Amino acid sequence: MSCSSHAALAGARSFLFVPANRPERYAKALASGADAVIIDLEDAVSPADKPGARAQLAAAFAQLPWPDRARLVVRMNALGTPFHDEDLALLGQLTAQGLAGVMVPKAESLAGLQQVAQAIGPAGALLPLIESVAGLDAIDALAKGPQVLRLAFGNLDFQADLGLACGPDEAELVPVRLAVVLAARRASLAPPVDGVTPGTQDMAQLQMDTARARRGGFGAKLCIHPAQVAGVNAEFTPTPTALDWAQRVLAAFEAAGGGVFILDGRMVDAPVVRLAQRTLAQGHRVA
Repeated sequence: MSCSSHAALAGARSFLFVPANRPERYAKALASGADAVIIDLEDAVSPADKPGARAQLAAAFAQLPWPDRARLVVRMNALGTPFHDEDLALLGQLTAQGLAGVMVPKAESLAGLQQVAQAIGPAGALLPLIESVAGLDAIDALAKGPQVLRLAFGNLDFQADLGLACGPDEAELVPVRLAVVLAARRASLAPPVDGVTPGTQDMAQLQMDTARARRGGFGAKLCIHPAQVAGVNAEFTPTPTALDWAQRVLAAFEAAGGGVFILDGRMVDAPVVRLAQRTLAQGHRVA
C-alpha cells in the first residue's frame, strides 16, 4: 500500500458501508463525499449470498480506477466463520491490486490479526473492529498488531454482547469508548473510528452522536447511508473560526518565544498549543 493510501485512511472522517453483493452501488458510494468506503462481505450479505458476493467484488474491483481503490476497505467475515478463509484468499488478491485496507470484525486476538496480515501482505492496512468484551480485553495487543492503522468501535454489537439496553446518548458506553481512544493513543495510531447511527434519516441523532465522538477523541465515524456522510464530515472538519484561532495561537506562541502567554484574555500553555497544532493538521488533511 502506498503512503498516500495510508494517509487517506488515517485522515478519513467518514467510512461508508456498501454491500459487497451490490456492485452497482460501489461508484455511488465513492461519489457520495465519503472519505473512505467499506465494501461489506459480513453483516450486509446473507450466508447463501457470500460466495456470489466475493465473485461480484472481484469483478467490480478490477474495473475501478486506481485512485478509488486507495479509498476502499473490505470488511471480511470473522475468524471462526466458514467464510473466513475464502475471504482471506480474495483479499490477498485485491490488496495486490491496490485495495487500501481490511476491516477485521469481531477482533479478539493478536493471532487472528497476524493471520490476516500474513494473507494480505504488507501493503494492506488493518482496521480491527472492537465489538465484544473479549475484544476490549485484548485491545492493547490488537492496537499494536501488525499493519494496524486505526481501531474501530462496533457499538451495536458491543451492546448485544453485554446485553445492554443503551439510551439515545449511549452513556452506558462512555467508558468503553474512552478505552478505545486510550488504546489508540498508547499505540500511536490515528484517532479511532466510532460506530454507526442506525437511524438513516435521523439527522439530529447523527449530529449528537458525531459531536460526542469528536469530543471523546474519535477522528471518524462509520456511516450506513449516504445521507449521513455530509453531517459526519462537517463535524470532523475544523470550522474557519477554529482554524483562525489555531493560527493565532501558533503565531503568538512563536512571538512569545515558546513560553506561556495570554490570548483573548486566556492563558495559553503547551497543552493548548498542541490542540492548536492538531486543529491545523486536521484542516490540512481535509483541504
